[in-house]
Amino acid sequence: MKLPNITILDEKEKILRQKSKDVVFPLSKDDKKMIQDMIDYLTLSQIESEREKYDLRAGMGLSAVQIGVLKRIFVVVEEVEKEKFKNYILINPKIESYSEEMIYVGEGEGCLSINREVEGIVPRYARMTVSAYDMDGNKYEIRVREDISIAFQHEIDHLNGILFVDRIDPKHPFKDQDKMREI
Repeated sequence: MKLPNITILDEKEKILRQKSKDVVFPLSKDDKKMIQDMIDYLTLSQIESEREKYDLRAGMGLSAVQIGVLKRIFVVVEEVEKEKFKNYILINPKIESYSEEMIYVGEGEGCLSINREVEGIVPRYARMTVSAYDMDGNKYEIRVREDISIAFQHEIDHLNGILFVDRIDPKHPFKDQDKMREI
């Protein structure tokens, strides 16, 4: 696998604040290539030797808008065993239901578009059900929990022009921490 030729936009880019548009099926060849490029990039970023070789920051999720395409597409690449990955491709995702229980990432959320240290916690649902379409235009539902639930919420926020830093209370970055579970 070689490093795809994609550029991840920095938070200063105004396009990241725009709402992405629904995708129309069938997918174009360009859309299919973009999805594969996003998966390849994330996979390489999670393999230590490749990450060092290409000077990448590790990431598990990427939305089309982060590479300058305003389409409601995101991918999440989860390392399930050492260098074995599960790929999630969500097109036109919609949150159908979510848990009352709230969680947050203890060391703080990160984002490939935010190249600075950010203090604070981002409240997220511990579990949720999302409907989406696969690359062939088939609708499906998936129930996710814990870190995958957080990744999905983070990427859905991107599709709506929201960055994780927007969800941190600027006056009280650790607000309500005692009401949520750390993961």
